[in-house]
Amino acid sequence: MQHYMGYDLDALQRLGATWTAKEIEQQPVCWEKTQQIVSDMHTEIETFLRRALAADNARVIFTGAGTSAFAGRALVPLLSRYVPRRMEAIATTDLVSCPQQYLSEDVPTLLVSFARSGNSPESVAALQVASECLTQCCHLVLTCNQEGHLYRFCQNSPDALAVLTPPETNDQSLAMTSSFSSMMMAAVTIFAGLDKYSKDIEEFCKKSADWFKQINYQFVDNIRAGQYQRVIYLGSGGLQGLAQESALKVLELTSGSIAAMFDSPLGFRHGPKAIVNNETLIFVFISNNPYTRKYDLDLLKELRSDNVAREIIAVSAYEDNTVTAGRHIIVPGVAQSDDIGLLFAYLMLAQAFAFHNSIAVGNSPDNPSPTGEINRVVQGVTIYGFEKSLEGKIYESA
Repeated sequence: MQHYMGYDLDALQRLGATWTAKEIEQQPVCWEKTQQIVSDMHTEIETFLRRALAADNARVIFTGAGTSAFAGRALVPLLSRYVPRRMEAIATTDLVSCPQQYLSEDVPTLLVSFARSGNSPESVAALQVASECLTQCCHLVLTCNQEGHLYRFCQNSPDALAVLTPPETNDQSLAMTSSFSSMMMAAVTIFAGLDKYSKDIEEFCKKSADWFKQINYQFVDNIRAGQYQRVIYLGSGGLQGLAQESALKVLELTSGSIAAMFDSPLGFRHGPKAIVNNETLIFVFISNNPYTRKYDLDLLKELRSDNVAREIIAVSAYEDNTVTAGRHIIVPGVAQSDDIGLLFAYLMLAQAFAFHNSIAVGNSPDNPSPTGEINRVVQGVTIYGFEKSLEGKIYESA
């Protein structure tokens, strides 16, 4: 019988976990498919980007809400060296609520939207806000849903282009997993080059199956309810964006039963470290960049010597004396990759941890919030109209 995440299909159905389990495990296949989709659109994408980024002062904003926003926060620090234009990650939730703060500079802008459904109120409103505030704004939409508002918007706008990820990435579960990583893969392939997958990610995909199976069996055997009250993810640069997404997955899938937070290794000392107690688990995502890695390892050694946290796990692409001095997880196939490759490899580990903790606390991973505090497509948002006056000020309209 087919197994996903360490469970057979009957068990997954009983646990309300079938969709989430399949969507996590399918990711390496989805990444390859996504790379091929972008490759097939290469000429169209290149033509679009040349026009969108023609101005020397052009600005690129990666945007989205929730997990989709964290895609930008993970990618922008790592992709900026490939794009000779200013790149920023700004959530749609910020663009929509404070356009006068984030879009006051009227320069040619490429808004890169990450959207699983393409129907979130803020994602739709961000298109309108940007068009109202900016004289010249192009839209690149990375989405999983061809029925969504954002995808349909691109079919009717000469200044917009949509890249649609494989159909199976339109996750049916509440939490975004394969949708998140596949949209990231699309962005990596578009901005870092068609060969980035083969250079830094493909080897992990080839080696991940056996490793991931063992990781899941270990989690099934060892994760228990109440084992940890607090989980902290730490990462530097783009890995901090991944740490933010990893913490959110724990919060979502346990419905807040486990408190989760994120930070950078250097930033953690500046106050947030006070949260650590003997009910805390800390994951440290170790960078492959030799310079950055020194700071990651310094904090790892410090946390271990403090002997306060219940457990500290170093997640690394390769072994060294510091990593192996305590509990650690070595991720295969990315020892020679830059940190873009680590995003995808480390992500699957974090998703698996959240999945198994969801089950441990008695939740159904496919619908961990049955009373509706959170939803697959956010609800309860009122979008207010706005206009840009002749003086360039933005105000709420009636």
